Amino acid sequence: MVLQQRTNSSDKLAPDLSVVAIGGGTGLSTLLKGLKGYVLTPALAASGKLAIRELCGVVTVTDDGGSSGRLRKEFNMLPPGDVRNCIVALSEDEALLSKLFQHRFQKGSGLEGHSFGNLFLAALTSITGDFAEAVRLSSEILLTRGHIYPATTSNVELEALMEDGTRVRGETRITASKGKIRELSLIPPDAEPLPQTLEAIANADLITIGPGSLFTSLIPNLLVRGIARCITESNAIKVFVCNLMTQANESLGLTAAEHIRALTTHAGAQLFDYALINRKAASSEMKAQYALEGASQIVVDLDAIEALGVCPVLGDYLDEGAVARHATERVAHDLMALMAQAPDRQTASKS
Repeated sequence: MVLQQRTNSSDKLAPDLSVVAIGGGTGLSTLLKGLKGYVLTPALAASGKLAIRELCGVVTVTDDGGSSGRLRKEFNMLPPGDVRNCIVALSEDEALLSKLFQHRFQKGSGLEGHSFGNLFLAALTSITGDFAEAVRLSSEILLTRGHIYPATTSNVELEALMEDGTRVRGETRITASKGKIRELSLIPPDAEPLPQTLEAIANADLITIGPGSLFTSLIPNLLVRGIARCITESNAIKVFVCNLMTQANESLGLTAAEHIRALTTHAGAQLFDYALINRKAASSEMKAQYALEGASQIVVDLDAIEALGVCPVLGDYLDEGAVARHATERVAHDLMALMAQAPDRQTASKS
């Protein structure tokens, strides 16, 4: 069965959802920006519409390039970039403070290329001695409508086993590699998650994974000890938010079903009840732009998705700008509509 999501749903339920969104990169921050609009407020509570009581973002911390990579090497800290983007996405005021956190220095010895938010997180980490606490304090300063948790506070690296049997270590090198990735692992392999992360997943009504780079933003979260098992044991409805385009040197040629298969293979268990998938065709100009780097719109193989035990949910999720991005408000709306329609969502589980 394929669900065709409508954009005029008026379903009403008690405002009681707890939502955990898992990912990294710009994909997770884009999704959180949309979900933020459904976080419980007095006005939303008075409307009686389904709302989010608790919103948590779980962010991968394997980035080793750019400003984040430099700070990671110089201060022996976790990379702050993806976390910073998520804090800004959830901030109450997206004007001055958010612009400040996203401001990137264009010149200055030692400063060029760094964003203010990354430096701020580095300073707070130095003061508190705890990256997770620095994230919490930053979230308080920006009055975020949710919690941001790094997937782990361990200093981890990615290692990829390629189709030809070679191994590539480090996120930047993996992304730049021309080979096809067979399997991903974390070094060290016993990285522990924050207790708050496992608690949020266990108590969630809705868990989303994606959108984001398959091997460097999504799968790394599932490799942190206990996270995949906690997801499968949670009674939450689990939804994969599928990418719009393939990614050169990472998911080239992979269909929507193959994205799901890669995630479940690395998790070691069935993960998803539903998959939110874009049905809107990209413009010829956008296709041509992505073709220059060997990328294309992801093939939606509905029969293969259903054969994996996942129900596809189709919607118009493509927004075209300088690059293809998810239409964050439509994605968030359809996730909430799905939760309003999902049968017995409080007791649903996957074995």
